[in-house]
Amino acid sequence: MQVILKPLYHRRQECIGIYFEKNGLLQSLIQKQAGAKWSKTHACWYVTCTGENYIRLKNALENKAELEIAELKKFLLEKKRNDPPSTPAVEKKKIVQKGFIQKEINRAGATPQYNHSISKENREALQQFTRQLNLKAYSQSTIRTYTNEFTQFLHTIKEKSATDFSVSRLKDYFQYCYSKLHLSENTMHSKINALKFYYEQVLGREKFFWEIPRPKKHLILPKVLGEDELRRLFAATVNLKHKAILFTAYSAGLRVSEVINLRLQDIDRERKQLFVYCSKGKKDRYVALSPMLLDVLENYYKMCNPKPGNYLFEGPQKGEPYSARSAQMIFHEAKMKAGISKTISFHGLRHSFATHMLEKGVDVKYIKEILGQTE
Repeated sequence: MQVILKPLYHRRQECIGIYFEKNGLLQSLIQKQAGAKWSKTHACWYVTCTGENYIRLKNALENKAELEIAELKKFLLEKKRNDPPSTPAVEKKKIVQKGFIQKEINRAGATPQYNHSISKENREALQQFTRQLNLKAYSQSTIRTYTNEFTQFLHTIKEKSATDFSVSRLKDYFQYCYSKLHLSENTMHSKINALKFYYEQVLGREKFFWEIPRPKKHLILPKVLGEDELRRLFAATVNLKHKAILFTAYSAGLRVSEVINLRLQDIDRERKQLFVYCSKGKKDRYVALSPMLLDVLENYYKMCNPKPGNYLFEGPQKGEPYSARSAQMIFHEAKMKAGISKTISFHGLRHSFATHMLEKGVDVKYIKEILGQTE
């Protein structure tokens, strides 16, 4: 279950608006433990906007729901930038609020605030780097990963200019990351890719990264669920919306992002197909819509009130898609209820789909095509 926290002005007071799908347990928790009240005007629960109230909310909902705080953080940071200097007494009252904002930014995995230790020249390099990523229309996930890796590189080299680094010095940096920081092979590949982008795509240098060896990745076999485990998983999921989300992921072999971004218009009942729009690698594709999946989706749609308007699986906010984190939590809870002890994620449904098709004799090239892995 996802709970969205947003800035709210109620009775001329700054508040935190609390939005979630109707749920008696969550309502009881935020009322009794966080002191939330109901606003008829805004049709949501709320508390006054203080650091103490946020912490009470967070503690009340811990392990019960996922907190979405992007809009709240943006509002508070903008307010902090625009507020005039305060007197020492007022400033003291803001300490808790400032602390929880920064803590939540760090917890959410945002790029560390390293600007104080990055030279002016390298800050300009960072701006050029992010601008080029955006101009080339890289995905937000890639932009976030590359920017984080490049920022950490600039933080490490301090006053040294990034433009002056040779192949030999980059090798020294990568050796430091691997030997001293003990970073994983996957993280090392991300660092190499980020710096490769900077030197070749931003600075326009000749391709020299072939001289830099890449650590060999550990080959990890994907974990899958057996047919009996799948039956138990779906049987343990009583909520029709939750069942439809999990069954769609398995029956069509979709990634979590593909499931939550399915639109009503993507369901082709006549041709028995699902249209997957702009997936990984910005590729569209069609996948088969089995009669069983169609039946599950039709039953889910009948029980919806109100009906989804755009996305097949809408979140608490009308017209907005369900969050990936909430879908992952649904899978985790269903797995626990079904007594499945395997360490496996939502993505395991996709691996299970591919494995079961392969076991039934389906050609591997056809499976890759269905999964959108044609490279």
